[in-house]
Amino acid sequence: MIKGSFNEYQLSVELLKAISLLNFSCPTKVQSQVIPTVLAKKDIIVRSQTGSGKTAAFAIPICELVDWEQNKPQAIVLTPTRELAVQVREDMFHIGRFKRLKVAAVFGKYPFHVQEKELKQKTHVVVGTPGRLIDHIDRGTLDTSCVRFLVIDEADEMLNMGFIEQIETIISSLPKERVTILLSATMPQDIHVLCSKIMKDPIRVEIEEENPAADRIAQELYHVDQTDKMQLLRDLTIVENPDSCMIFCNTKQTVDEVHAELVELNYSCEKLHGGMEQRDRLGVMNQFKQGFFRYLCATDVAARGLDIDDITLVINYDIPHDKESYVHRIGRTGRVDKLGKAITFVTQNEHKFLNDIHAYIGKEIHLMERPEKETVHQSKQDFTTKTNMQPEIKESKGAQLSTEITKIHVNAGKKTKMRPVDIVGTLCSIQGITAADIGIINILDVSTFVEILNNKGESVLRELQDTPIKGRLRKVSKADR
Repeated sequence: MIKGSFNEYQLSVELLKAISLLNFSCPTKVQSQVIPTVLAKKDIIVRSQTGSGKTAAFAIPICELVDWEQNKPQAIVLTPTRELAVQVREDMFHIGRFKRLKVAAVFGKYPFHVQEKELKQKTHVVVGTPGRLIDHIDRGTLDTSCVRFLVIDEADEMLNMGFIEQIETIISSLPKERVTILLSATMPQDIHVLCSKIMKDPIRVEIEEENPAADRIAQELYHVDQTDKMQLLRDLTIVENPDSCMIFCNTKQTVDEVHAELVELNYSCEKLHGGMEQRDRLGVMNQFKQGFFRYLCATDVAARGLDIDDITLVINYDIPHDKESYVHRIGRTGRVDKLGKAITFVTQNEHKFLNDIHAYIGKEIHLMERPEKETVHQSKQDFTTKTNMQPEIKESKGAQLSTEITKIHVNAGKKTKMRPVDIVGTLCSIQGITAADIGIINILDVSTFVEILNNKGESVLRELQDTPIKGRLRKVSKADR
């Protein structure tokens, strides 16, 4: 039964508060099916398109059922890419914010010892890519003995990337008694085989889109010589003049080349591909989400499952060589009920890929004539004006959650034997402060970060200037978010 409100699921007040501040008005179709099933602790297989609210569908019931007192991880979420792991971690962190849930993300190309230190602290949920999760399990830095929930997100992409054996290895380390949730945009035979091995009498849910991508996204096609692609890209971006645009290329080298050309032409542009440092990739994604620049050149690393609002135009500078990638690329625009546009360049020897896409999407992409020089010329002034405008920076997701939370920094950590109990004891000795006002505590080597809830941060900061922590005064300041 589809519920009209999240209140009808009998969720805790902490979760309902976070859901309200995240502006989730009422459950989507997929959430209406998944939330009550997981709350009832039943396995579920979900086929649903990207942008349908899948992350919140599993995050809400898991955050509700997780036991805060338990120190070992109780849920593992598998994702195919590092970027998606970070995004899912962020979404689950926001939903569980007022329940003080600790959510860790683990993935490759990032220092192992940093993740190891995080996992040594109380951790409720671990989100990660298969390879790095196995590394932590093998080295004993991730204890899976108390895992009660397993989520396999973007399962079809996991199989395409050859993760099937790694998934089975991870599952073999988990308790048999658990809830398993599998989500996928498509359901190839391999997924059915996997489900039969790892799930118990799963409920199967298929969510048909009310407004499918074909209706929300205007799809256009241009025939072009390889040597003329950049000129066509320039002409179309001038005529279309998008507020936000993703340009997809098939290789890192092409991304680098296109990005360099656009920067030379004074486009507000950044790039994203697997050859970049993880920190840089995450920084680019966050800045693009907030609107610091208009154009992002990327390989398919950015096409899958990433939640970026208001991308008005997607350009396939290179036609993708597999049909599924086409759908995931154009799915970056026209999110949920918004309209979008997708343009694909096709060279003379690429019609095989185009025919595969046509067969897959069940329609032919509309062939267009390139814009006349006069049209480009007439559009140039508006394009230049927008190029020279300061971007409007969007509020980051979860910003409303933080309005009554103050994050403070204590100049002491593990090296001075600081423990959570020391922090909690000191804070609860302050008049008007209880354990319910203390959020997530993160103790590093020489620093401790504490979230103070319920608009009590400023008064706590004042009191701690003259209140000893673990027997002596510490330097306490507001933390830089």
